Amino acid sequence: MTDENPFAPPTPRAAVPPANEPTPAAGRPSEPAGAPAQPPAAAEQPTEQLPPQHPAPHQPTAQQRPTQQHQPTQQLPATGYLTTLPAPSAAGHDAHAGAAAHAGTTSHDGNGPHDGATPHGTTPYGTAQPPRSRRGRLGAGAVSAVVLLGLLAGAGGGVGAYALLDSRGGARPADAALPQPAAGTSQVERPEGSVAAIAAAALPSVVSIEVRAPQGVATGSGMILKSEGYILTNNHVVAEAASGADVTVTFSDGHEQPAELVGATPDYDLAVIRVDETGLEPLVLGDSDDVVVGDSVLAVGSPLGLEATVTTGIVSALHRPVKAGESAEAAFIDAIQTDAAINPGNSGGPLVNSAGEVIGINSAIAQGPGTTTATGNIGLGFAIPSNQARHTAEQLIETGSATFPIIGVLLDPSYQGEGVQVSKEAQQGSPAVTPDGPADQAGIKPGDVILSVDGRPVSVADELIVAIRAKAPGDPVTLQVRSGKNEREVRVVLEERSSGQ
Repeated sequence: MTDENPFAPPTPRAAVPPANEPTPAAGRPSEPAGAPAQPPAAAEQPTEQLPPQHPAPHQPTAQQRPTQQHQPTQQLPATGYLTTLPAPSAAGHDAHAGAAAHAGTTSHDGNGPHDGATPHGTTPYGTAQPPRSRRGRLGAGAVSAVVLLGLLAGAGGGVGAYALLDSRGGARPADAALPQPAAGTSQVERPEGSVAAIAAAALPSVVSIEVRAPQGVATGSGMILKSEGYILTNNHVVAEAASGADVTVTFSDGHEQPAELVGATPDYDLAVIRVDETGLEPLVLGDSDDVVVGDSVLAVGSPLGLEATVTTGIVSALHRPVKAGESAEAAFIDAIQTDAAINPGNSGGPLVNSAGEVIGINSAIAQGPGTTTATGNIGLGFAIPSNQARHTAEQLIETGSATFPIIGVLLDPSYQGEGVQVSKEAQQGSPAVTPDGPADQAGIKPGDVILSVDGRPVSVADELIVAIRAKAPGDPVTLQVRSGKNEREVRVVLEERSSGQ
């Protein structure tokens, strides 16, 4: 049989005699009797059996080549059949590697190089061939070894592959084992009062709030105020609940509860809602009067819908006059300013100090000049002081509404001088100074200028309103008032007014 069909089973051969020993003619069953003796065959180099190939030009094909009959074939070692093909030359490597890398790729506009091209090879070395040599045929022993290796590789492929890679030395991939920490050295200290400890204590008492109304969905945050299901948040988060919108509360463990509105006040931008659940763990409202600039704080809530988020920072300022909300229902807040990251969705969540006490309710963020919508944290967030939140929340729980203090004057927003000027004339039918109100009783007249409240200077109308609303109805305040060229101090007892009046 010739090698016209390289896949035909090879003819078994007798054992190859030593090279120096003459081979008896009669010992070859395939030779006819009396045939002339053949000279000893030169030592033949073992060749690998290759797939059939197209004949090269000017080269005899397998049928044209003289067949060497009865030529003994050396049995190849078992691993010889699995040896990888030799790497091509540098030029060939670049060409094939480039073809494989770019095959089928396109530019973003679909007109890039090799657009839709068929790969030249499945791997960089897929088309490399060894130098051509005389074809030989594998002996039966080699075929058996190959079949056996195939079976073993199928049964224990991983082990066999790594054993082969080990035998090839540098061809084995690098060991991917990474360094491990030494035993007992990776424990992180989280002492009481650390950020991690404070966050772990606060997070179970912070909730996410969703309000579904016909015009859209509003989301925000809240804190558990009482174990009986009372939750404190911002009025602007749940304002649509007053019109019948559905309110859903999601707790830190993931369970949800519907909530009902207990009471709200746009004047302080605070609201209380309630879920039908008991045994909740409330957060403690601390004393915001003890807060100083530089205190460490944590803001907890659901910014941009990302529940149970904690950010850290410091108190960066106190008594910031903040007007939040629409003009018709604006909230005037004597705010705590913080650089802890606050974003839309943080509204209603707590601002916690290093003792784990709530010192403020996150309510507003600053906007850059010229912007009309909140764009996210820029390092200027504002919180309603906890003392104000406590007083208002108690009123909302007890009566469903809240009150705020007034001095009984209308202010002139167009005034540009020092202090804040009382309007000189009535506005929209309302007198500049309320008859028999706190200011009227203290002798304040239309056109007077108020310079300070309890020694705190005021220069714009919002500052005066915020300074007054930081007090409680019935509290006395001392005003520095200028009438013409004369200045005097007057004592005013603040009057109470309910939200919506």
